[in-house]
Amino acid sequence: MPGSVQAVRDGSRWLVRLDDGQELFEAVAGFASREDVRAGAVVFGIGMFRRATIGYWDGQQYRPQELTTPHEVVGLHGTIARADAKPSIHLHAALAGPDHALVGGHLMQATVGMLQELLVETFPGRTFGRPLVESFGLRMLDLEPGSQV
Repeated sequence: MPGSVQAVRDGSRWLVRLDDGQELFEAVAGFASREDVRAGAVVFGIGMFRRATIGYWDGQQYRPQELTTPHEVVGLHGTIARADAKPSIHLHAALAGPDHALVGGHLMQATVGMLQELLVETFPGRTFGRPLVESFGLRMLDLEPGSQV
């Protein structure tokens, strides 16, 4: 059974550890809900994924690539916002396979292998939004939801 999320806070920064078998997006969203993180940046992440799906945006849709062999996470970063009153996590990853070749892109799904360590920087008192932008067909980060541009 996957372990719990460990998190320690220092000011606006959190160091978060996920355990083997946890679904990355579910665990990070759970952390964001528990700690009421409504605006944040995943500054870095390292560890391993048992499985992952990365995507490449071709201008109209994501072209997914499923990785079924464990890959080491050599870079992970993104944002935490709110969409439909729930945490919305957007991550990109650089992953190294057993042949030492790197693959990367928009992270669509990942299962932690052994562990995953994240540094999350929060913006207390703020809420970032992630509304659907129809012209692109994507949810895009909004740093000041409700403001008139």
